[in-house]
Amino acid sequence: MSRPLVLCSTSRYRRELLERLRLPFACAAPEIDESPRPQEAVAALVERLAIAKARALAERFPDALLIGSDQAAAAEGRLLGKPLHRDAAVAQLLHASGREVVFHTAVAVLDPSRDACRVERDLTRVRFRALQRRDVERYLDLEAALDCAGSFKCEGLGIALFDAIETRDPTALVGLPLIATARLLRSFGVDPLG
Repeated sequence: MSRPLVLCSTSRYRRELLERLRLPFACAAPEIDESPRPQEAVAALVERLAIAKARALAERFPDALLIGSDQAAAAEGRLLGKPLHRDAAVAQLLHASGREVVFHTAVAVLDPSRDACRVERDLTRVRFRALQRRDVERYLDLEAALDCAGSFKCEGLGIALFDAIETRDPTALVGLPLIATARLLRSFGVDPLG
């Protein structure tokens, strides 16, 4: 008997990625505080939040496998979150200009019935080309990326902002590392190839 799966997120990007594994799943909002702790490393932040998102829905879905994921980016030690407003997006992209931005993406799978949780983290390095303010303004005119960490969509026109991407899993940059997710699901007995 297959286990129900719940994606602990309302992100359409994560939902679209998980659909690629062709497994039935539900989505639910974990509603947690995603604020970083003082002096918290980015890697620790995303792992903590991925686990917290899954644990937040454990009582509601005690018989499901819960998938939590989180992503954060940093450029030269500065955390780059979701800008939410255009001015913040412009500032982030200008800060990233000519720099390497490191994206940390964590995924956790929790089995509440056994209180068993496994987590993996993926690291993606993005080298931004030198950007002029007009490039940034034009990009944001053409593609709304205010709900994306780093202020761009690599699966869309945002790819034109880069010189290079270095990653083990290209889906991690979009918000859910599917290679790690599939591996974690298999460890709980759920194989997308069935």
